Amino acid sequence: MAWELRPSTAADATWIAELRAIVLRDDLERLGRYDPVRVRRRFLDAFGSSSTRVIVIDGADAGSIALRADEEGAVWIEHFYLDPRQQGRGIGSAVLALVLAECLTPRFRLNVLQGSPARRLYERAGFVVDSEDEIDVFMTRAQI
Repeated sequence: MAWELRPSTAADATWIAELRAIVLRDDLERLGRYDPVRVRRRFLDAFGSSSTRVIVIDGADAGSIALRADEEGAVWIEHFYLDPRQQGRGIGSAVLALVLAECLTPRFRLNVLQGSPARRLYERAGFVVDSEDEIDVFMTRAQI
C-alpha cells in the first residue's frame, strides 16, 4: 500500500464534503448534532484549496488534511478525514507524523469531537487536552 499527499484543487471540495459527512456522522449523531446539510455546508464554506492536501492511497483519493496558521503562531490541523475503508491501517498516523515533521511551528492545535476514536491518534502523537465542552475537545501539541 502506497500513499502520498497531493495539493488539493477547487474540484476536490465536493467529494471531501461528502467524505466529511460519512466520517463524522456516527459521532455527530451520538452527540445529537448531525444535520446532513450543515455537515457538508460547514466544510464547503471553510474550504481553501491552498491550505488543503489530499491523501492518495494506491492512486485513489482517500482523504484530506488542512493546515491553518492562527494569530498566535500556532498551526491548526483541520479537515483531517480518511475514508473509513482505509482507517486502522496506520495511514492516518503516518500522514499526521509527516505533517508535524514538515511544519516549523512552535505549537499545533486541533479539535476533535467528544468520544471520537480519532482522539487516540492525536494522543499517541503527543497532543494533550487544553479544554473541552460537551461537543469538542481542544488539543495542543508543542513542537518537539
